[in-house]
Amino acid sequence: MPGKDVASMTMTTRSCQVVRVRAEVLSRAEDLVAGEAPVALVYNGISHAVMMATPADLEDFALGFSLSEGVIARAADCYGIDIEEGRDGISVHIEIASAAFMGLKERRRTLAGRTGCGLCGVDSLRQVHRSLPVVAPAHGLHADGVRRALAAIGAEQPMNRQTGAFHAAAWCAMDGGLRLVREDIGRHNALDKVIGAMARAGARPGEGFLLVTSRVSFEMAQKAIMAGVPALVGMSAPTSAAIALAEQAGMTLLAFARGRDFACYAHPDAMDMQDAAARLAC
Repeated sequence: MPGKDVASMTMTTRSCQVVRVRAEVLSRAEDLVAGEAPVALVYNGISHAVMMATPADLEDFALGFSLSEGVIARAADCYGIDIEEGRDGISVHIEIASAAFMGLKERRRTLAGRTGCGLCGVDSLRQVHRSLPVVAPAHGLHADGVRRALAAIGAEQPMNRQTGAFHAAAWCAMDGGLRLVREDIGRHNALDKVIGAMARAGARPGEGFLLVTSRVSFEMAQKAIMAGVPALVGMSAPTSAAIALAEQAGMTLLAFARGRDFACYAHPDAMDMQDAAARLAC
């Protein structure tokens, strides 16, 4: 796919001067803050979504968003991606198959998004509950693999270490090895980026699980199911809607995953529990 990463054109982190108070002592210091830019997703010349995002890995973002939001059914329906920086922001031009574009026009949705906007722009309740696939069971997923991924994710978040402002999403092998990691100020954006990276890398969704550093809400579960993964692991809390969606789709859902601990909220039977502590957690 043609295109270019604009991380060098628009900085992912920026330096600023701050006045800091620590132990009642004032000091001036230089701090790094997260870069944020409006990113327009333009399909076949028509602007469809404007999201506030981190200006990095935008090809992954465009493809992942297209797949997770059902704009296209498969990566092959995306013919090309081109990135253009302008005075007001970044435009990502996505060429998609004519049938997919016709479907997009029929939906007539405008997702004028902001960070963590969730379902903003959905103009009817019917659009909230899309038809979702049933995913294969999470065969090969086990507690030790989840713990290994949790132990490794921090080292793969360089922008968050600098600023403390970034979410991360990771595609992990069932043994917990991190295969792809993407960061963004928005948890939805980070997940879309890693889904896009999976598609571009030809990853097989059934052979691993997704790990997110955020809570697991309805739209996060929905995106993971659309990607076809058998399991989603969140480091923070799940919502009732996310649990119901995972139950319906057959996806194993873990949350409050920190250190060696986690809780399994949907389809624990698909998971290989390695020890009594893991069994008790579920």
